Amino acid sequence: MDLNEFITAFAGEFEETDSSVFTPQTKYKDLEEWGSLTALSIITMVDAEIGKTLTGADLRACDTIEQLYILIQNK
Repeated sequence: MDLNEFITAFAGEFEETDSSVFTPQTKYKDLEEWGSLTALSIITMVDAEIGKTLTGADLRACDTIEQLYILIQNK
């Protein structure tokens, strides 16, 4: 999965946030819809679509979608 595909999958976990908001530099924790349920959805999506385990600590360690993508690729 490349970065653009990851951004599309990431955006798909948000129900109310317009997909145009999501870029590599998006600070996902600043999004109004971000919360514990969305975080769990992201963790599940990464496991199902990429086959890697993402933790809450991983999500907290990153600020942008691109940083999260790089962290996942390095696992």
